[in-house]
Amino acid sequence: MTRPHLAAFPKGYFDELCRGERSLYSWIDEAAELPIDGIEMYPDFYPNTDDETIHDVYAYAAAKGLAIPMLCTSPDFTHPDPTYRQQQIRWMQEWMVRMADSPSPSGFRSCRVLSGQNRPLVGTDEGVRWVIQAIEQLLPVAAQYRVHLVIENHYKDGQWEYPEFAQSLERFSAIVDRIHSPWFGVNYDPSNALVAGQDPIEVLGRFQSRVLTMHASDRHLKTGFDVHEITAFRGRGYPEALEHGVIGQGLIDYPAVMKILHDRQFSGWISIEDGVHGPDDLKQSAQFLQKLLDEVFGRAKEPRR
Repeated sequence: MTRPHLAAFPKGYFDELCRGERSLYSWIDEAAELPIDGIEMYPDFYPNTDDETIHDVYAYAAAKGLAIPMLCTSPDFTHPDPTYRQQQIRWMQEWMVRMADSPSPSGFRSCRVLSGQNRPLVGTDEGVRWVIQAIEQLLPVAAQYRVHLVIENHYKDGQWEYPEFAQSLERFSAIVDRIHSPWFGVNYDPSNALVAGQDPIEVLGRFQSRVLTMHASDRHLKTGFDVHEITAFRGRGYPEALEHGVIGQGLIDYPAVMKILHDRQFSGWISIEDGVHGPDDLKQSAQFLQKLLDEVFGRAKEPRR
């Protein structure tokens, strides 16, 4: 069985990279020292979005031995204005085309899709319909450029006003179950399930046959809080009881997650979302996950480093 590959997403540098206060190349240099095989990008990380700049970044990462198999795009398909929704579709199409040239020795490339923001006046039926219509318009481009679309069980993009429209399993299932294409699947995030007051293992079990990629992070209980206080925030925001922390030291049962992925013969990319409290956390998380992958999937024959 081919084992999964590890990538990393610089959660701790997110705002700095988006504002141009940190060099993207310096992050790539730092990532190259981690026990990972690639990095996940976000559109606003690029200093410019012209073809020359993007291909320079691709070349720089490849020279460091890093793939760029995943792009963390955040389209918003639940805006009431159809013109805005079409703009979001065109924006996604542009990034899908760009991703077709990204360095990925495995040949796998993906762009994340989201449903959109949970705006107060958008109902379930119309929101689900808009999201499905948008994704279906993207599928021909996905097939042409061989870039997978992966919808995430998400909480909230860092630049959004409202949380995710499809945060509930009802809405998420309504979207996933009605789109059937080899170029569409799920980006599973166990921490986002926890944030939503859901059981991460049950969520994975529900969608395991559709999972193409994964985001790996962990949540820890803050001092003075009880685990039962998490569910009280279901659908009402981020639980005050939780905070990011080193993977394997928090509330997510990662051995159980990896066992399910192993039994499902998952061989895709797992992107680590960590580093909120500093780069050492990200390093510890990468080391933990590589060790766990060795135990569950078998040791890599030729580790990158």
